[in-house]
Amino acid sequence: MTGRAPADGADLDGCRIDAVDVHAFEVPTDGPDGREQDGTLEWGSTTMVLVRVHAGGRSGLGYTYGDVSVASFVVSKLAPLLDGQEVTAPPALWHRMGVQIRNAGRPGVGAMAVSAVDVALWDLKARLLDLPLVRLLPAHHDRVPVYGSGGFTNYPIDRLTDQLAGWVGQGIPRVKLKTSREPEWDPHRLTAVRKAVGDETEIFTDANGALSRKEALYWARRFHDEWDVRWLEEPVSSADLEGLRMLRDRGPERLEIVAGEYAFTARDFVNLVEPPAVDCLQADITRCGGITALLEVAGLSATRHLDLSAHCAPALSAHAFCAVRRLRHLEYFHDHVRVERLLFDGTLSPDEGALRPDPGRPGLGLEIKWADAEPHRVYAAQPV
Repeated sequence: MTGRAPADGADLDGCRIDAVDVHAFEVPTDGPDGREQDGTLEWGSTTMVLVRVHAGGRSGLGYTYGDVSVASFVVSKLAPLLDGQEVTAPPALWHRMGVQIRNAGRPGVGAMAVSAVDVALWDLKARLLDLPLVRLLPAHHDRVPVYGSGGFTNYPIDRLTDQLAGWVGQGIPRVKLKTSREPEWDPHRLTAVRKAVGDETEIFTDANGALSRKEALYWARRFHDEWDVRWLEEPVSSADLEGLRMLRDRGPERLEIVAGEYAFTARDFVNLVEPPAVDCLQADITRCGGITALLEVAGLSATRHLDLSAHCAPALSAHAFCAVRRLRHLEYFHDHVRVERLLFDGTLSPDEGALRPDPGRPGLGLEIKWADAEPHRVYAAQPV
């Protein structure tokens, strides 16, 4: 699409969506033997479903990480709804999309599809106004602190320590490793990590729901007492609200219990905070309903006096989470950093332990590298 956007502050009334295209790209992992593992899952690739919405000679983009079926969901349920709609109010279109997918299913694939489209609508509006997205949103911050995240359970020790120490060398003061697939090996892994990153670095752990309640309580105490771990993410399944509350209440005072990355609806977040089951809430902009939904979650976290941490998708989250008043930090996840750098120009790199949206680039500041993306395509055709 070509053309000149309206000037900053121009009236966008009457500017209507004239096209939506959807793509999916599958990128192999770079783990041992092409695989990566956490406490409950093994995978060999990461799939990005990319949505572009066009209006007024500009294109906005959004994406989610999930199965290629998300792309079909966007095409069948959401794209027809957007055709001819005005671009002025992404939240109004978000609401219409929510109504449209009621019987098709809001959680899971439905929420992920809406998330990608909602982000694209916000990006489009910002580009039409020649504004960086962070300036269009009700920003409380101009940067988002990050923590380095990877440390997969099938990494050999030298790769584990090199990866986490590498983030510390970049000025990131907090790092996370996956745990609890084979709990008996975690003491060896944590000892090596603590030695590699030093005593001043915060160590986070993520069990991905692999433990029972009593196992989780045992390891919570050991993680804290022996390696000064301050963050235990999904020690039990995030669906086990009673288990999370037990660990929050009975675990070490300085070890935070964390969940929220698999919250797809507003009710999912309410369940985590009423009564509180976590010490810090997470939200994933590519799963929870996009930027519009994130703003609602941010209000919920503030009223419950809980910080909110961004789960992954750093190229999107760096802008959106600047609008979160009770911002904690953003997960700078190894797989997503690789995919976003491969597919886009304009991705951000940590600066003094934070990502800072570029004020000189409109929207999200991202441009698709079609030539690099094409070998990984698993859905749709390259646009002309």
